[in-house]
Amino acid sequence: MTEGGDFSQDTKSLLERHGETLLALAQQSIRYGLEHGKPLPVDPGGYAAELSQTGACFITLKQDGKLRGCIGTPEAHQALIIDVAQNAFRAAFQDPRFPNLTAGELVRTELSISVLSPQTPITFSDEADFLSKLQPGVDGLVIEDGGRRALFLPSVWAQLPGPETFLQHLKVKAGLAADHWSDEFKAWRFTAEETAGVQVNAHV
Repeated sequence: MTEGGDFSQDTKSLLERHGETLLALAQQSIRYGLEHGKPLPVDPGGYAAELSQTGACFITLKQDGKLRGCIGTPEAHQALIIDVAQNAFRAAFQDPRFPNLTAGELVRTELSISVLSPQTPITFSDEADFLSKLQPGVDGLVIEDGGRRALFLPSVWAQLPGPETFLQHLKVKAGLAADHWSDEFKAWRFTAEETAGVQVNAHV
């Protein structure tokens, strides 16, 4: 995965230079959402040119180490800076698994940002072959079958380190049986670089 490796280095460098800006923007968008019920409006022209380029991200919210919201964009289609603002709002207020974030929760809510590489398709002959091609701790994974689709970020490997268990849980997330397999099964891999976590109400 030379492409993924190159992207990883580029994105790591980008986050080293602009990670604090992105985190601050995500925090602002959540606080703006509490007051106005919509994401913070962003003018890409007001930020570094790199952040105005097309990019895809996921925003993860946690409380006491437990997930409190996670929403993102699987494939880039707009300026990264806009994607961050919109997904921060969505993670806080539009994740269907959780109630809307409240002002009282900000002090104990941690936020992190994952910036994604482009997706590349995985070719395989059967499930065993597919599992053998996964790279634990490295691959983000998208699967699709029968109109059902789901995504795990690379960080999920920390909770599900085995390829078989990782895949089973992703199938369930997609609404498929854990042991599901068919000739129509498709998958794509991607890489991601993640910022350190910060409190939503902290100053970055």
